[in-house]
Amino acid sequence: MKHLSVPLPLWARVVLLTGLVGVALGAGLVAYRVYSKPVTLTLAVGSFDGEASKIASLVASRLDAAKSVVRIRIIPTDSVLDSAKAFAAGKSDLAIVRADVGDLSQARSVVLVNKSVLMILALPGSGLNSIEKLRGHTVGVIGGEINGKIVEALKKEYDLGDKVTFRNIAPADTPRAIQSKEAGAFLAVVPLNEKYLSLIRRFFFRGSHNSLPILIPVESAGAIADVEGAYESFDIPLGTLRGNPPVPDADLTTLRVGSYLVANKTLDPDLITTLTQAVISARNDLVRDQPLLAGLTAPDTDPDAYIAVHPGAAAYYNGTQQSFMDRYSNWIYLTPMVLGALASIFAAGWRFLGIARAEPTEATMKTLFALPRRIREVTSDAELTEIENQVDAALDAEMANAVKNENAQDIATLVSLAQRLEDSIHRRRMMLAGRPPLSES
Repeated sequence: MKHLSVPLPLWARVVLLTGLVGVALGAGLVAYRVYSKPVTLTLAVGSFDGEASKIASLVASRLDAAKSVVRIRIIPTDSVLDSAKAFAAGKSDLAIVRADVGDLSQARSVVLVNKSVLMILALPGSGLNSIEKLRGHTVGVIGGEINGKIVEALKKEYDLGDKVTFRNIAPADTPRAIQSKEAGAFLAVVPLNEKYLSLIRRFFFRGSHNSLPILIPVESAGAIADVEGAYESFDIPLGTLRGNPPVPDADLTTLRVGSYLVANKTLDPDLITTLTQAVISARNDLVRDQPLLAGLTAPDTDPDAYIAVHPGAAAYYNGTQQSFMDRYSNWIYLTPMVLGALASIFAAGWRFLGIARAEPTEATMKTLFALPRRIREVTSDAELTEIENQVDAALDAEMANAVKNENAQDIATLVSLAQRLEDSIHRRRMMLAGRPPLSES
């Protein structure tokens, strides 16, 4: 026994197809929203004077205003040390850190933020003008634990051991410690810009030019830098602190260390390329009105750099980022295939609705093949003549198409069909006239 399938009514097919189209469009919209949604990276940043946070805020605001595909969400910390700890613990994707502070094993540099210089400042009139003369004295370490590594490097190079007492001093307590002479000298690591130089002059100046501090050189800076890759030897220019006579009175050797915007090494290189380009563009757009951004520049891209550059940042600086064709070649290749598949799906849906129109040729042929039945039911010669005229017109049109397309099979079919129809009309006409049809010889 055959099981006959009952076709769905048209309204049900329309509802079903509409639902499928809705689901497909919804999935496409969700995919587009996910793809086009900006990527937000978290940035741990903090410093005792808030300058690093201001730099980060300026850049983050610029990225938001420019509707960049990558954005920054700031996680404030109390110091560069806390930023390094948060980054090492995986609590942030990015951080602004100093190269000699914290665990940076997962860090890859993106942008150099600035460079800070070691300044060992002896009290005026103390007679302390070299590291060797610091033995038996106390040195106040402004920033405390943040400068722990540089203190250890000095101890090791100059064999200070317990011969010099290094006492941690909070930045806010520095003016009081200087005024009360809690230490014979003070160690600070700061950028050489007017903001910090003015701060140092205010700390030490007490009403006469001779009250400016004495800058102590680090003559073995090159040797320390060879051992500790975070540092480099640097000469503080003559007269940096001004004064009369100028302080220092000649170029003075010391150490310098960089601060960087770093990214976790596991972050996607293309994402970091976009971030690097956005940060540098923001710097170029804002630096005239925001001098704080002047220090933002490319980090050391050498393979042996102390903090290796992130591959995504290196691609931007070296001009090797992927081109449009490299990045979207897969999409360009797949788009025609996807469009073809969609066209096939649309055609299938159209057929599923059952409202597809037959091709004109196909419809005409079906009509012609159905004529013998109609001819057998004709009751007058006039009707036969009308059918005969319709057949002649239809056959002429279809024969012209077949000849034009050089379709031999269609031509043969039309010839055979014409003979059959002619014979059927003749037989019916003879029958209506009461005469038997002539037999073919």
